[in-house]
Amino acid sequence: MALQIPPNCDLTLGLTCVDKSVPGQTVWTMKVDERFLNPAGIVQGGFIAAMLDSAMGASAVTGAGKKNISVANTEMKVSFLRPAKLGSTLTCTAQVLKPGSVISFLEAKVIDEAGLLIATASSSYLIKERSE
Repeated sequence: MALQIPPNCDLTLGLTCVDKSVPGQTVWTMKVDERFLNPAGIVQGGFIAAMLDSAMGASAVTGAGKKNISVANTEMKVSFLRPAKLGSTLTCTAQVLKPGSVISFLEAKVIDEAGLLIATASSSYLIKERSE
């Protein structure tokens, strides 16, 4: 199966990688639209968690320094600090805290356009050689 670049999950969420110039760190944006709102009119937390996961996964790949790998999230803790609202542009910055050949540890944060901290996450990713 050929890889979709960007992956369909990122396309579905409207995620855009705006910076991957530093190995082990990526920066992403997402514009909040009606698709992501819960009945209270704020972004459902799963969408923010997916943004955090995509950003950390990409950072794990760039931090590994190898092109022929895949990564899988093995656990993730998310803290939601304030609601994200319709029309907001969210920015997620993710970075590798400790790279590894089998497991890498990462953290990420999401802020809105006013610089308010929306959510934070920490995670570990399994690093595997990809056979093609």
